[in-house]
Amino acid sequence: MSKYTAKYLEDKLKDKLEATYVHVSDDSDGCGGKFSAVIVSKAFEGKALLQKHRLVNTTLAEELKEIHAFSQKSYTPAEWEKVQQQEKQ
Repeated sequence: MSKYTAKYLEDKLKDKLEATYVHVSDDSDGCGGKFSAVIVSKAFEGKALLQKHRLVNTTLAEELKEIHAFSQKSYTPAEWEKVQQQEKQ
């Protein structure tokens, strides 16, 4: 069982990446070992998808040693705006 919670991960990502929006879901049925995240940050601007994921993985390097599954969707504010517009349609 991981000692990390969705709230903990959200707070750390918001702080370290200066994210404007972060939503982390615990998908592990309570064991805290499987999370999915949506992260919106200006830090991702000009970066390819792999670079964005590496930035998040570096930010959570210690936590990912205990978390066995972590999926992420990482967006710049402009990309997030497009996603939000598409969801409204």
